[in-house]
Amino acid sequence: MSSKARPLALVTGATGYIGGRLVPELLDAGYAVRALARSPEKLRDHPWAGRTEACRGDVTDAASVRAALDGVDTAYYLVHALGTGRDFEETDRRAARIFAEQARAAGVRRLVYLGGLTPAGVPRHALSPHLRSRAEVAEILLASGVPTAVLRAAVIIGSGSASFEMLRYLAERLPVMVTPSWVRTRIQPVAIRDVLRYLVGCAGLPDDVSRAFDIGGPDVLTYRDMMQRYARVAGLPERLILPVPVLTPGLSSRWVGLVTPVPGALARPLAESLRHEVVCQEHDIARYVPDSPGHPIPLDDALDLALRRIREAEVATRWSNAAVPGAPSDPLPTDPDWAGGSLYTDRRARRVDAAPEALWRVVEGIGGEHGWYSSGLAWAARGWLDRLVGGVGLRRGRRDAGRLRVGDSLDFWRVEEIAPGRLLRLRAEMRLPGLAWLELAVGRDAHGRTVYLQRALFHPHGLAGHAYWWAVSPFHAAVFGGMARNIARTAETAPEPPAPAPAS
Repeated sequence: MSSKARPLALVTGATGYIGGRLVPELLDAGYAVRALARSPEKLRDHPWAGRTEACRGDVTDAASVRAALDGVDTAYYLVHALGTGRDFEETDRRAARIFAEQARAAGVRRLVYLGGLTPAGVPRHALSPHLRSRAEVAEILLASGVPTAVLRAAVIIGSGSASFEMLRYLAERLPVMVTPSWVRTRIQPVAIRDVLRYLVGCAGLPDDVSRAFDIGGPDVLTYRDMMQRYARVAGLPERLILPVPVLTPGLSSRWVGLVTPVPGALARPLAESLRHEVVCQEHDIARYVPDSPGHPIPLDDALDLALRRIREAEVATRWSNAAVPGAPSDPLPTDPDWAGGSLYTDRRARRVDAAPEALWRVVEGIGGEHGWYSSGLAWAARGWLDRLVGGVGLRRGRRDAGRLRVGDSLDFWRVEEIAPGRLLRLRAEMRLPGLAWLELAVGRDAHGRTVYLQRALFHPHGLAGHAYWWAVSPFHAAVFGGMARNIARTAETAPEPPAPAPAS
């Protein structure tokens, strides 16, 4: 089938956890795919990037949505404004209305939306803001006049999902834990593989089907049971879990934020959504997207699959792929004077007695388990400080231990630019009174010798920003100087990678 004959699917939120995994599934199912993103450059290093059309746009901008929907058969709405501020519900409402109106005007055949599973019998006003907004977006899309499939899921289990990482870190780090009372709430989790299967299948629904479907796995259990099941699958001893009623959603989200890599801004809606029982009331989706043997996937199998992906470093996307609300998104300006503003710089350069390839392996492997090659205590303290003020902290780690791509989160940094073998530029997503970047580069001097180049840049916001830079600058020799020395030393002493096996 030629590419022109293939139906075109638009995926919004392609830089996020679900969207980034849905794109290759749609491609494999025979669809042409257009990916809508505010920063399409974040998509360029995905394995499927060369097989898709990337377009720049924002669901709150009608003109960009109109352009993105041109010629589209099926449009996937996988975005939300969660964590962007107190008015996120209004932002979600406005974006959904724009998307619905433009989809109808463009003659889109079908809309598909992944929402949240709402508890039966609970009035709308009693729902958490997160679930209430998801339900309202679903209603707006269903009323669009375009046939719409709404998939309503509770906890999604897959390598890199926020729900899975919250469960994983709670179970692994706390053999004995005092927990919020919501750990006794019954839940029906669903494996990411089943979510993707249903999402792809919805593109082929008959035109007269426009409704919501509950999707879930075969297990209904409490969150406490889920933690025990995780411990068993991961080979850990049984956990001692003591629920207490005094932990409010706000307090429990801070508790989750301190124990897991999931920041409080994301942990709170996850925790609030567990206040009520979220169990499927029907499984009608199977009439249209039949369940094959082994599907829906049982919880233990979903946990085992997720852990295997982590062990084999095959995590395709993570919850942290999506931009952090409130974090800077502007790229490093090419104007070194920042249009007349201040731009503080800390530069380091070292000659390295190693091949450029060896040095680049160290550069690309930075962060996560490898750390930052300088004072571990200083980096840890900065991470804890960031967590205390509501930032992402240092524990997001990496998606892949050896390879980076544009858009990846890297502890409290985001990969803004990567030129393999030459340059890695990171943009800070920690809470700062300004904007910050860190560049790590590999080059050669006039004599052909390998050189490591490092540059930290900071653009202050107001007096607080200037004060911050001068307060921390005395520590730069230890932090950034030590970092340059240790990266160079590691490259010089690292063993050569094994040669590839000869082809048979």
